[in-house]
Amino acid sequence: MGAAVGMLVLSACSSTENSPADVAFAQQMVPHHEQALEMAKLVPDRSSNDKVRGLAERIEKAQDPEITRMNGWLKEWGATAEQDHTGHDMAGMMSHEDMAKLENATGAAFDEQWLDMMIKHHEGAVEMARTELDQGEDADAKKLAQAIIDGQQQEITEMKDLLKTP
Repeated sequence: MGAAVGMLVLSACSSTENSPADVAFAQQMVPHHEQALEMAKLVPDRSSNDKVRGLAERIEKAQDPEITRMNGWLKEWGATAEQDHTGHDMAGMMSHEDMAKLENATGAAFDEQWLDMMIKHHEGAVEMARTELDQGEDADAKKLAQAIIDGQQQEITEMKDLLKTP
């Protein structure tokens, strides 16, 4: 029985192991997701396309809890979250100028800009998630990375289809 308890403790401990890659993944993905939420929150007042509005709503519902989860990991790991959004040079991040341009658009022009920008944004998230799968050690972080890849690749396809629709 002692060996079984020892294995259980070892198993429990190994699931919380993380690497610098896991920390970097969470530190970078949090502001990345936060920008996606900022972009999604622009949609209700600027788009009349029900499909774009529905997609933005789904993005918010998916990414908000992921931010909470990753911030929890960072706290658990004794790491700090990047608070200043200096990561605008991260893969897929929009510049302040891009965001201002998006904020000033409406209607069909907004929809096209938003879809183009969100495709690039999602492609950046997929790239970051692939790095986590390749280099990370934390099982939960890798599971989230795979979920991000799966979900956002599906949304990229959906957005590309929306851009083709007149």
